[in-house]
Amino acid sequence: MTQNLQQSMLEAIEIELKRQVSRLDEPRTKLFHEMLTYHMGWTGEGAGAQATGKRIRPLITLLSVASIQEKKEKNSSDNYWLHASSIAAAIELVHNFSLVHDDIQDNSELRRGRKTAWIKWGAPMAINAGDALFVIANQAALDLREHYPAEMVVRAAAILNDCCLDLTKGQFLDMSYEERTDLTMEDYWPMIGGKTSALLSVCTQIGALLGYAQKEKIELYRLFGYNLGLAFQVQDDILGIWGDEALTGKSAASDLVEGKNSLPVLFALEKNADFAKRWKQGPISADEVRAVAALLEKEGGKAYAEKMSEELTQKALEYLKQADPQGEAGESILGLANMLLKRKQ
Repeated sequence: MTQNLQQSMLEAIEIELKRQVSRLDEPRTKLFHEMLTYHMGWTGEGAGAQATGKRIRPLITLLSVASIQEKKEKNSSDNYWLHASSIAAAIELVHNFSLVHDDIQDNSELRRGRKTAWIKWGAPMAINAGDALFVIANQAALDLREHYPAEMVVRAAAILNDCCLDLTKGQFLDMSYEERTDLTMEDYWPMIGGKTSALLSVCTQIGALLGYAQKEKIELYRLFGYNLGLAFQVQDDILGIWGDEALTGKSAASDLVEGKNSLPVLFALEKNADFAKRWKQGPISADEVRAVAALLEKEGGKAYAEKMSEELTQKALEYLKQADPQGEAGESILGLANMLLKRKQ
């Protein structure tokens, strides 16, 4: 049954996303609309499930809504979570707006195995497409007014907009860190808190809000999402250096080549041993990544990151336990969290 609920939600999410993006489907803006549908994975070469991504964020949002017992007592319909589909779409559109801009800022030519929007249409057009996704996300959030009281709509929209500022803060820190050699692990957590955890915590926080949860429970849902995001990013750091290339679809040590200040790297830099010495000498070439990754593991970078990932995972799951999500949706959230926290790619 859990898979059926998730599938129903994913289908509703895709319908709502297409409805929101269709705001640009007009005679003079057909190409503009195509830029968005291409980036979202619906059109163009390689379109399909692989190109769209997993839609994890909007799914967690709707599951959070459906897992609140208070809402079930107020509404006899099993599909009342559909009322929140516009904000779920808004969250996914915010995520995708950030991806379009990130691809330009990171000079990334591929996303999910396809050419990025800026490679296809140029950076100026892609920036505008990202801006459109951001604006449509805000319009989608306000569509909640069809089903919710005005004060709840305003609160949900405010939470989402606060998150958008956090995303830009996280991206600023990420980019400003690139040329620095004096970073510590204390610098790491605010960066990933903005880039990764902020949006996941919004999913669970807004979901609980729209499920009519009490204030204390909304905070527990938020903390679950935030720590889930931290654990997810630390895992991503581990996979970016030691992941299975066949599963991740990219060079396992590409993060070392790119000079990414990930958690394992910052841990080793603070030890100031052989890895730190090599890191400070300049860019790492593709032919030496295996040796450098082995050195990083030897100095404890991998073990420390795995320990932090496990601690954050347990913290997230403890908050979820305290939140006590109900029914099929509650089981699904737990299953989804475990899947994210034990992934190999």
